[in-house]
Amino acid sequence: MEAVIKTERLTKSYGSNRGIVEVDLEVRAGEVFGFLGPNGAGKTTMIRTLLDLLHPTGGRAYVFGMDSRARSVDIRARVGNLPGEYEVEPRMTGGELIEFYARLRGAKDLAYAHELAERLAADLHRPIGQLSRGNRQKIGLVQAMFHRPPLLILDEPTGGLDPLVQEEFLQIVSETRAEGRTVFFCSHVLSEVERVCDRVGIIREGRLVAVETTNSLFAKRYRHMRARLADEAAPDEFREVPGVMAASLDREGDLVMTVGSDLDAVIKQLARHTVVELELERPSLEEIFLTYYGEPEANGEESR
Repeated sequence: MEAVIKTERLTKSYGSNRGIVEVDLEVRAGEVFGFLGPNGAGKTTMIRTLLDLLHPTGGRAYVFGMDSRARSVDIRARVGNLPGEYEVEPRMTGGELIEFYARLRGAKDLAYAHELAERLAADLHRPIGQLSRGNRQKIGLVQAMFHRPPLLILDEPTGGLDPLVQEEFLQIVSETRAEGRTVFFCSHVLSEVERVCDRVGIIREGRLVAVETTNSLFAKRYRHMRARLADEAAPDEFREVPGVMAASLDREGDLVMTVGSDLDAVIKQLARHTVVELELERPSLEEIFLTYYGEPEANGEESR
């Protein structure tokens, strides 16, 4: 498949501090690509360098086959971008902002903008400075998507949105992919990544450490399990079960375990007892980072 985004040893340094380091990445046409990493890993630096808002220290980036430095204006004309820190003129209404962007882009039909605003419950009539963070985020999403760009770049797009609006937004992302358009999706919300992303890139300390399909990434995950049993069970009994990483009793006497993705052996061992309650909790995205990519570096090098 055609690469919509392609980087070759892309590097951005801030003096003695690290931004991104020799990133080689391809994002294919028509996919939703999740770009994940802890805070300060380099996600925002990557986006700003792709759009030539920051100039690379080394390497190259291509978007739609165009060099990001030489053809940045042409690239931005084909991209919808929602930055992680979305700030606009607070005295403008959402409607005025969308009309302003439409004039810049030469877009005359705003029917899709109004459809998006209705679906996201975005208020286009009040000044943006009077809106809550979540309602400002809705305006940001509309301005990024209203012109149906072939590439959407979204940095933490659901921040501040209530659950119903998040659900509607994820549906819109799925529709975008069905239309053959591409989404570069930065998020910290594990359920969002699992639901809408086709592949995932993991960045840590500025370096791209893995690119996997979403199914492959989540096949590696572990779970926190809590079991309340009618009879007594010793944690040692479960520590030897394949897939169990840790087992102990909590203050209430419940069996608490950390287990891998294969639950079959654990369930069979539990079936030897009378199970009163059973809970499974997903790990956070940060826990996945720590499990598979080691402890994070000390703070202070990068906060972008």
